[in-house]
Parts: sequence; C-alpha cells; structure tokens
Amino acid sequence: MTFDEIKDIVSTYTVGIAGCGGLGSNCAAMLVRSGIKNLVIADFDTISESNLNRQFFFHHQIGKSKATTLRENILLIDPKVDIQSHHIRLDKSNIGIIFGKCIIIVEAFDTAEAKQMIIEVVSEDFPGKTLVCASGLSGLENAEQMKVVRNGNLVIVGDFAEEVSETNPPLAPKVSIAASLQANEVIKLLLNQYLQS
Repeated sequence: MTFDEIKDIVSTYTVGIAGCGGLGSNCAAMLVRSGIKNLVIADFDTISESNLNRQFFFHHQIGKSKATTLRENILLIDPKVDIQSHHIRLDKSNIGIIFGKCIIIVEAFDTAEAKQMIIEVVSEDFPGKTLVCASGLSGLENAEQMKVVRNGNLVIVGDFAEEVSETNPPLAPKVSIAASLQANEVIKLLLNQYLQS
C-alpha cells in the first residue's frame, strides 16, 4: 500500500487524544504526518518550562493552554486538518461527549488514576471504541523492551516496568518511543477497520 493510499484511508476517520502532554502532543503530530485529518484533543493543563524536554511545544508558548497550542502547532504541519481542541479536565461525565464521534481514543494521561478512569469509562460505556494506552515510559532504562499488548479493544504500549518518579522522570527518548507506538497502533487499527468494512 502506498503512502497516498494510506492517507486516503485514514483521513476518513476521527481520532481522539485524551491528554496533550508528552504522549498526546507527539502522538498527534505523528498521526497528522501519517495522514490523519480529523482529531479531537483535550487537556486542562497549561505549558510549563519543564514540559519542553518531551512535549511538542516551544519556549515562547509557556503559560498557554496545551490543547489550544497543540492545535496551533498541528496546523503548522497541515493547515487542512480538522482539529477540535478542548481546554477541559476530562472526567467520567464528559469523555463520551467530547470523544463521541471518535473511533479510536489515545490515552495520554500522567496519572494511574486518570488512566484507570478512562479505561473504565470507555470499556463500560463505549465498548465499540478502541482505547490505545501507555504504561511504563520513564527514565532511560528498558527502551528496547517497549512493546504492544492487545486485548480486544484495549491496546497498551510501554515497558510495563518503569514508573514515573522524581528520580526516574519521563524523558524525550522513551516518551517519544511510546507516542510513536501509540500512533503506529492507531494507523494499523484504522487500516484494518477499512479492510474489514
């Protein structure tokens, strides 16, 4: 399949990204570079200087909304992308409203509690949607152990070992690998969905 054929197929689907930090911002950029034309992104946070070591933002954007600014940065890659951005904290009550038309949602949260929350909401309330999550992407160790685990409509990428801590912070290399694996899974899932329809 040529790149133009892939773009033609994936451009017809809408993908959601829950969280616009290291995973979400980089995954969004890779999805758009791979031909995605319809994105829904959401994050409540603002950009800080400490984010710049791994997130798709720039120094002059410190203090701005991550969701709004990611939309601006994505449009610099492809101004024809239809990208809805929501500066909002995601919770059980609004996930379905915000990501209702998305066939796949990328989980890109920082905390285990938020990750668990979206897994529960999607699996219970939206069993037809696929959720692509990440687990274990801190520090520099085990990068070669990054893998993908698939279980029905739940896909998880990561090394499943390295927890975030003050002495084991998320750094650009492993975060980018995880975001790349997430984007790769989304594209594969969309192509499979097309071929099976």
